[in-house]
Amino acid sequence: MKTQNWNELKVPLSKPVLKTIKELKFSHMTPVQAASIPLLLEGKDVAAEAVTGSGKTIAFLVPLLEILQKREEKWKPMEIGAIIISPTRELAVQINEVLQQFLNNIPNLKQVLLVGGTTITEDIDNFKAGANIIVATPGRLEDILSNCKSINLAACVKSLEILVLDEADRLLDLGFSATIDTILSYLPRLRRTGLFSATQTKELQHLIRAGLRNPALITVKEKANVSTPSNLKNNYTIVNAEYKLSMMIDFIQNQGTNLKYMIFLSTCACVDYFNSVIQAMLPSIKVLAIHGKMKNKRYKVFNEFRLVKNGILICTDVMARGIDISEVDWVLQYDPPCSASSFVHRCGRTARIGNEGNALLFLLETEDAYVDFIKRNQKVNLQKINLEPSVTSYQKCLKCMRDLQKEDRLFFDKANRAFVSYVQAYNKHECNLILRLKDIDLGKLAMGFGLLRMPRMPELKGKSISSFEEDDIDINSIAYSDKQKEKSRLEKLKIFQDNGIWPVTYKRKRKQTESWSQVKKRKLEKQENRKKRKEKKMKQNESVDAKKKKKKKLNEQDIEELAKDIALIKKLKKKKISQEEFDAAFGID
Repeated sequence: MKTQNWNELKVPLSKPVLKTIKELKFSHMTPVQAASIPLLLEGKDVAAEAVTGSGKTIAFLVPLLEILQKREEKWKPMEIGAIIISPTRELAVQINEVLQQFLNNIPNLKQVLLVGGTTITEDIDNFKAGANIIVATPGRLEDILSNCKSINLAACVKSLEILVLDEADRLLDLGFSATIDTILSYLPRLRRTGLFSATQTKELQHLIRAGLRNPALITVKEKANVSTPSNLKNNYTIVNAEYKLSMMIDFIQNQGTNLKYMIFLSTCACVDYFNSVIQAMLPSIKVLAIHGKMKNKRYKVFNEFRLVKNGILICTDVMARGIDISEVDWVLQYDPPCSASSFVHRCGRTARIGNEGNALLFLLETEDAYVDFIKRNQKVNLQKINLEPSVTSYQKCLKCMRDLQKEDRLFFDKANRAFVSYVQAYNKHECNLILRLKDIDLGKLAMGFGLLRMPRMPELKGKSISSFEEDDIDINSIAYSDKQKEKSRLEKLKIFQDNGIWPVTYKRKRKQTESWSQVKKRKLEKQENRKKRKEKKMKQNESVDAKKKKKKKLNEQDIEELAKDIALIKKLKKKKISQEEFDAAFGID
């Protein structure tokens, strides 16, 4: 049995590290720390899998700092001894902050953070100020290693002692495999490497074989065959598509607005839209939003949510990995995540480092098989919660969504983009054998998004949307609150009208006034025209084919005649025929 006492490790820890551990109030090691730290300190490579929220950051920072401190030769200002690679900017910033707390007690070591959101010049200036440890996202690190000419970073990493890939499986899921390979090509082979993740994948096994030398494989779970912390209560509820958002808002109000919630959605467009809706529906609580397309604003929002005592963070899976936000009371999943492993990571934003937490997954009636799938695939037990839908709450939510769209066309655009992106993401779901788009009533789903009318999209072809209740409003009368944007829209609308190209809503309105006989006549005319065009095209093709055949026949005759001529010339040369016979054959007098 491995010791969990910081002072009883076989390789003793330095005073500055123990002092920081005490300041951070980590009284004892977690299982992943107790398993990983001694192996890394003994010079072994480690590939560790442990449930989310189990203390993996400390598990690699402590041995990393001990290894760097124990080198006899003093580290030069721009000599890199350790690199930590993280999949997202938020996680890299978080690791950098924890590392800084240790370095406050180890002044001879310096760190640098290399992530997006800053210019290359700023990163270079920070690096020149002194750096022995790099915390980076893979794209930015590759860029500086490959393209930076003002400093030779490739030369600075020759003395590298340890490389850490945090959330290693996520690095590969996000398509960073080629980037990681490029980075590894710049690094010395004689180094220690640590891979830390909450789940193992086939791609990760390939990386282990490529980048580690006889690694020690560590799998730490709190209970046998359980992927989430034991103090996390995983729940699910079954809802109708149109009631899902209103039921989620009712749930938050019933639990209390003095708590901290994280709401996970599948797409950036859904985050943008539902952020506006939930802000309008819950004005008394702080509502923030984060998704992958926000870039520079992301860290500001992330930090703001970390500091507030209560509030709601609406986000995509960009916030599902490794992010440590204290005292998140509830993780609410509006829909099943795109991959089974993401379910575990989403839930892991609560119940971290011994704290209690709760998670709730909202499923449609057609998605109940997902519960058994998660139980078998991720070994997660889900308890059912029965929530009663409220017609009053639904109507209030629907009115709020439609009023927002009518007040500003920007929200109308957001609503349609959110619905389209949701349907497209659902259609590409990893579990499309049990989560099938054809099973969903898209009319009811659109009502759940509060749409004023159904958008035109291929996924709706041949689908019944009779359950959708279109709002009685001329869509083209809805204006943007942004005056410049509205001016541009009106100019485009005028061009359409002047050229007789009317927007879809006008066309639909005009056709609805036609009688059935007129509609039938128009359809027959279209069919007749289509038939004529087809016949014309067939005749053209026949004419082209005849010309080709004729040309081919002529070419064949020419070749035959040429062959005969050549044969006669050869016979004349070999004196098999006389000159008179040759001239006669060619018609020469």
